[in-house]
Amino acid sequence: MTKRVAFVTGGNGGIGSAICRELASRGHQVVAGYFPPEKESAEAWQKQMHDQGFSIALAAVDVSSFTDCERAVGEVTEEFGSVDILVNCAGITRDGTLKKMPEENWSAVMATNLDSAFNMTRHVINGMLDRGWGRIVNIASVNGQRGQFGQANYSAAKAGMHGFTMAVALETAAKGITVNTVSPGYIATAMTEAMPENVLESIVNSVPMRRMGKPEEIADAVAWLSSEANAYTTGANIPVNGGLFTSH
Repeated sequence: MTKRVAFVTGGNGGIGSAICRELASRGHQVVAGYFPPEKESAEAWQKQMHDQGFSIALAAVDVSSFTDCERAVGEVTEEFGSVDILVNCAGITRDGTLKKMPEENWSAVMATNLDSAFNMTRHVINGMLDRGWGRIVNIASVNGQRGQFGQANYSAAKAGMHGFTMAVALETAAKGITVNTVSPGYIATAMTEAMPENVLESIVNSVPMRRMGKPEEIADAVAWLSSEANAYTTGANIPVNGGLFTSH
C-alpha cells in the first residue's frame, strides 16, 4: 500500500476522529485540522489518539478563511509532503427557522460548511493535478439531500457541497483524481449522545434500520473512496444513513 498524506479538516470531531483513525490504520500520514482557538482540546485529543496507537499530526486552520487554509496547507506540505487525500469534514450548526434566522447564523454556517470546501480544495488541487493522483471526499449530510426543518442554512450548505463535488469531479476526472461526497445520516457521537432521551428515541424510530450510525461506518466509506482501489468512482454522493433517505 502506498503511504499518502491525508489532511482531514474537523479531524478531532466525532466523525473526523473515526476517519483519522481509519486512514492512519491504513498506513497514511494523517493530519487533523482543528479550529485554532481549540488548541488545548486538540492536543488532548492527539494524546488520546496516540494512547490508542495512532500517530496523527495536528494543523490549526480556520477553514472559513481562504488565506488561513493556504497557510495551513503550505505548512503541512513543508513538513510531510504534498497532500494526496483531502477530507473536508469541518462543520457547524446554527439551527433556527428561516423567519427568525439572523444573517450571521446563515453566513457562519455557509463559511464553515461550504466555503471551506473551496478554501481547502483550491490549495491542494494543483499539486494533485501535477502528480496525476488525488482523492477528495466532502462530508455532507442526509439533510443536504432531503432538507430539514430549522436548518435552511445547514441544508443549503451541505447540498452545495455536493454541487461542488460534481463540478470538481468533472474538471479532474482525466487527471487521476476522484472527488466524491459522503452524506451521513444520524450518527452516534458525543454530540448526539448528549441529546435528551426522548429526542434520541424519536430519531432512532425515524430510521428504517432502527439505530444510529457509527462513526466508523462513515470512516469505512471515506477510506474506500480515498484508496487506490477507487479509481473509477467520482462525482458520486454516497449515502450512509440507514435508509432514512433513499433516491434513484
